[in-house]
Amino acid sequence: MFATLAKTLVLTVFLALAGAVSAQISQQDRDKYDAWLALADRAEQVIDTAKASNTSLEQLRDEIVGYRDFFAGIRDQNSARIATLQSQIEALGPKPDSGEEPEDIANLRSSLSSQLNELRVPRVVSEEAHSRAGGLISEVDQIIRERQTRRLFMRGPSPLNPEYWPQAWRDFKNAWVGMFNETARNWGAEATREKIRQTLPMILILAALGLLLVVRGRRWSEKLGDYMRRFGGGGSGVWTFVVSLARIVLPLTGTILIVSAIDLSGVLGVRGALIFAAVPAWALIFLAFNWLAYQLYGPNRRIEVLSAPGGRRGEMIFYVQLLAVTLILRDAVNLYEDIENLTDASRAVVAFPIILAAGLILFRLYRIGFSDKTGDGEEEKVRLRNPGVYRIVGAIRRVAILLAIVAPVLAGLGYVAAAEALIFPVILTLAIASTVLILQRFFSDLLAWLLKSAETTAGDTLFSVLVGFGLTLGAVPLVALAWGARAANITELWARFLDGFQIGDAQISPTGFLTFAIVFVGGYSVTRLLQSGLRTNLLPKTKIDPGGQNAIVAFTGYLGLMLAALVAVSSAGLDLSSVAIVAGALSVGIGFGLQTIVSNFVSGIILLIERPIAKGDWIEVGGFAGYVRDISVRSTRIETFDKADVIVPNSDLIAGTVINYTRGNTVGRIILQVGVAYGTDTRMVEKLLLEIANAHPMVLANPAPGIVFRGFGADSLDFEIRAILRDVNWGMSVRSDLNHEIAKRFVEEGIEIPFAQRDVWLRNPETLGQAAPTQQE
Repeated sequence: MFATLAKTLVLTVFLALAGAVSAQISQQDRDKYDAWLALADRAEQVIDTAKASNTSLEQLRDEIVGYRDFFAGIRDQNSARIATLQSQIEALGPKPDSGEEPEDIANLRSSLSSQLNELRVPRVVSEEAHSRAGGLISEVDQIIRERQTRRLFMRGPSPLNPEYWPQAWRDFKNAWVGMFNETARNWGAEATREKIRQTLPMILILAALGLLLVVRGRRWSEKLGDYMRRFGGGGSGVWTFVVSLARIVLPLTGTILIVSAIDLSGVLGVRGALIFAAVPAWALIFLAFNWLAYQLYGPNRRIEVLSAPGGRRGEMIFYVQLLAVTLILRDAVNLYEDIENLTDASRAVVAFPIILAAGLILFRLYRIGFSDKTGDGEEEKVRLRNPGVYRIVGAIRRVAILLAIVAPVLAGLGYVAAAEALIFPVILTLAIASTVLILQRFFSDLLAWLLKSAETTAGDTLFSVLVGFGLTLGAVPLVALAWGARAANITELWARFLDGFQIGDAQISPTGFLTFAIVFVGGYSVTRLLQSGLRTNLLPKTKIDPGGQNAIVAFTGYLGLMLAALVAVSSAGLDLSSVAIVAGALSVGIGFGLQTIVSNFVSGIILLIERPIAKGDWIEVGGFAGYVRDISVRSTRIETFDKADVIVPNSDLIAGTVINYTRGNTVGRIILQVGVAYGTDTRMVEKLLLEIANAHPMVLANPAPGIVFRGFGADSLDFEIRAILRDVNWGMSVRSDLNHEIAKRFVEEGIEIPFAQRDVWLRNPETLGQAAPTQQE
């Protein structure tokens, strides 16, 4: 019933479309929707019976995902037009309760409502189809997960039972004999011989190139490294890493060429073709683990945290290579099972030795890994250099060795699937973790080389930490796949992640956030470039004072940041109108909590606009005196004469009392106090001090300096020199120069500079004479 209704709704929408192109699109969408309904009905039947194989279910799921993406695209169409129509209808106001309104308005409302309904119908239908597709996908995933769980915990025949060994051997032998017979029959066929004769030149070329790459690949890789080192970077480890990758790519390419030559000949049967098709993947596994082994334990290793005792590194490399062999054998057993349809008993007997070997190799690696039997103290060095990474790697190794012991035991008890689900993911997880460490070190070395910095500190930079974090995030899906997660599950999670989440009518997605970040960073970079151009090129050529230049640069920065944020929000497609009420409510609480910061911010804006102080001014505020070095939106930095920085909140500069000695100009007055002895001719002193003041080049002649006879002090006659300086910033130097000149001229004129003297009068001096004989006795 619902499907029929949905068809009817879609048909109504399609009939409403006009024009030849629109009619063609309508027919295509209608056919697409009809095909979807048929697929959905078939999927529901398959799910109800639950008898289809996992491969069939995966194929069915892929088809449903394709339709779901299609309906997701239709669902988002015409959103802007629908929003416009809704705003137009809202602008007309609510319909009167009486139902009577002017004919023109009623016709306009009816027309807009009709257009809105026509646009909404496809959206409603696509929403229903999208929801139904999502439900079917979830049901298919649940069936597959339940089957995997049952298989994982299902106990089968024990491989330790000798009764199953002869049958396993016969099955293994029959597989190889069957492949040999197929190959022999194809080789004897005339059609195959004719094909070989026709393609022989290509076969020989592919085989020769392949053998050449396999045999000479290592040597060519070294020559490539020697050539690349001519461009610099020798000793940084960058080109050594590139050479190590070339040792994987070249032999792997050679292997692919050889397999292609054999496949081109047509001599292989079905079994042989399936096996040889897997050879490049097996070669990649071995080459990758061999690369890991030499990166971790080779002579040019870069990852110290996984170092082993010096005399046993060759043994460690050999065991890592054996782990690759166990992975290859496990994949071969799975392929062997698909070809021959093995019984559970034969499958368990063939898989058990591989599981046991993998467990023993992991156990041996653990025993050697951090042992320090050579007494070279390398383990302690590693622990001290990288304590955090050392603890993490140690924990991973302990978990790995635990699972390496448990897996063979489970396999011996008949839980072969569970054992394989433990031992081989452990190997892959260790390989992925090691690769992350190696790549992190490579990117750190690359940055150190590009920046010409010491490579010993490359691993301690923020860049190294960020790269490690990014590589770890990228490795999470790989680890999940290694532990049995399906690729479909990973893509489903990724699709949901890209969809983001919704706040009101605003859709927040990683794509939108990335767009926002890119646009904002771009706007911020342009703003900084503009500020730099204003500060260094344009403003210095104007007559604007340094304080005004600083204000213009600061305002440019704030305006640029605001515009960058607005453009970034608009580019990301974020509609923040729905969260305006929430933001308004939060602003009240935030205002109370951040009122001091807001006050400082507003004060900073006032300082930049009114400019009561400017960068470079000599001010005194709150008991601190010094030069203004920077004015930001929250605080102002003052450098005192002791070369100490004082951070003053901007609100203190607005609400408090500030003395600005250099506001507008640098002219300022100094007062120098001078005392002379009683009996000195005061007129002569006044004349002498006036001559000294006028003689100094920093003292202005207009207004002329003045000499004030302040009065009679306790020990001296007190005078003051009051002089206006061209630049008050030189006040201390001028004081010092004047004091030197005063001392010199006073000596020449015989004028005495008094110092404090005190006369002590004893009331009963006779007591001192009486006390002296007593002390002698």
